[in-house]
Amino acid sequence: MPHDDPKRFYLASLGCKVNQYESRALAEAWERAGFIRVDSPERADVAVLLTCAVTARAEAESRRLVRGLVRQAGPAARVVATGCAAVVSPEARAALGATVVPDKAGLAGHPLGPDNTAPRPPDVFPDLRLSGHDRARGLLKVQDGCSHGCTYCIVPAARGPSVSRPLPDILVEAGRLLRAGRREIGLTGINLGHFGRDLRPALTFWDLVAALDTLLDAEPAGSARLRLGSLDPDMLTDDGVAALARSRHVCPHLHISLQSADPGILAAMGRRPGDADRLSHFVDKMSRQWPVMALGCDILTGFPGESEAAFARTADFLAALPLTYAHVFPYSRRPGTPAAGLPGQVPRPVQAERARRLRELAEAKSRAFLQALSRAPGLEVAVERREPAVGSCGQYVDCRFEGDPGVPVGAIARARPVGVDGALVVVSALTEGGAA
Repeated sequence: MPHDDPKRFYLASLGCKVNQYESRALAEAWERAGFIRVDSPERADVAVLLTCAVTARAEAESRRLVRGLVRQAGPAARVVATGCAAVVSPEARAALGATVVPDKAGLAGHPLGPDNTAPRPPDVFPDLRLSGHDRARGLLKVQDGCSHGCTYCIVPAARGPSVSRPLPDILVEAGRLLRAGRREIGLTGINLGHFGRDLRPALTFWDLVAALDTLLDAEPAGSARLRLGSLDPDMLTDDGVAALARSRHVCPHLHISLQSADPGILAAMGRRPGDADRLSHFVDKMSRQWPVMALGCDILTGFPGESEAAFARTADFLAALPLTYAHVFPYSRRPGTPAAGLPGQVPRPVQAERARRLRELAEAKSRAFLQALSRAPGLEVAVERREPAVGSCGQYVDCRFEGDPGVPVGAIARARPVGVDGALVVVSALTEGGAA
């Protein structure tokens, strides 16, 4: 790649935390090669969009953004579409005038071409890596793809079967992030529950957590932590309880991809009918380990065949759960998935009304949790910005400091809650002696 004549790149990303990780990895690779990042496609020699295909709406938004890049970029610029939508609908991206490059790892080495059109071998983890992060909290990708096949999901077609990152590579990158000042490391992947099955010897996700916990033991006490990404209910085992009970570094925060609490709807989704019970039992056990625990769920409502009774089971389950927030989505009919052809498609107005009811339930629980956090004896807050001084506590709630947090951006400050301001917990930094 050129060094004597610096080229300029524009990079945008749509979608999940895995896309965020891959976007940062591409930017690092190009900057190491002498490219300069610019903030508008008009100034770029190459303009790249990481697309998303998780819903039909996300794919439509990807098309809109590609069209905008083509329109805004200069006539000599190269416009590239990569990511999930570029894999499942390459003809649509190419028809908009963009070059479609499914292989992001190849693109990291050759942003201006030539392009590698060969698909990534399914047993090879994409060769993308980070040495830092452009946010106070660092992401660490440990797994890609999915081998499950939920009936509503296009992601296996876009990302391929599950493939795990080798454990030594994970530990090396975690060390790089720590040395770069990222004191919170968030684990991300497409399906973390599949981590390690393809490694030799085979590992589980909880083995990975234990290994990272050991790595963080070498850091000064309270100075670094680990945040778990979205967990599948199938991961909520006694081994998981034991791993989290032993850990000194995992944030007291669980995010579960539940989708529904109705056994019939879960079966129609291609998931497990007992997922809600498994989640409930796991949370009961973990609440004894983590007295102030955050719990989030992904919920998909209005799935084909979801009756009012099935919806009510989910609503009642969430009402009884010590939920602190929820990501609620009305079902989006995604062409290319089995669920798109199922009978009993729920009318959009009904979907929207059910989503509204679940969001209101979750928002009420979130407000109650903020009040509970404001009475906690202390919180550990990763500082993300200094002016104004804000950060995120271990329970995944945004916090605003009264006064100086006393530590640099990226570090973790011990703080005393003093109140609530909207969706924020107001905190005051504690000194070494414990005084505010």
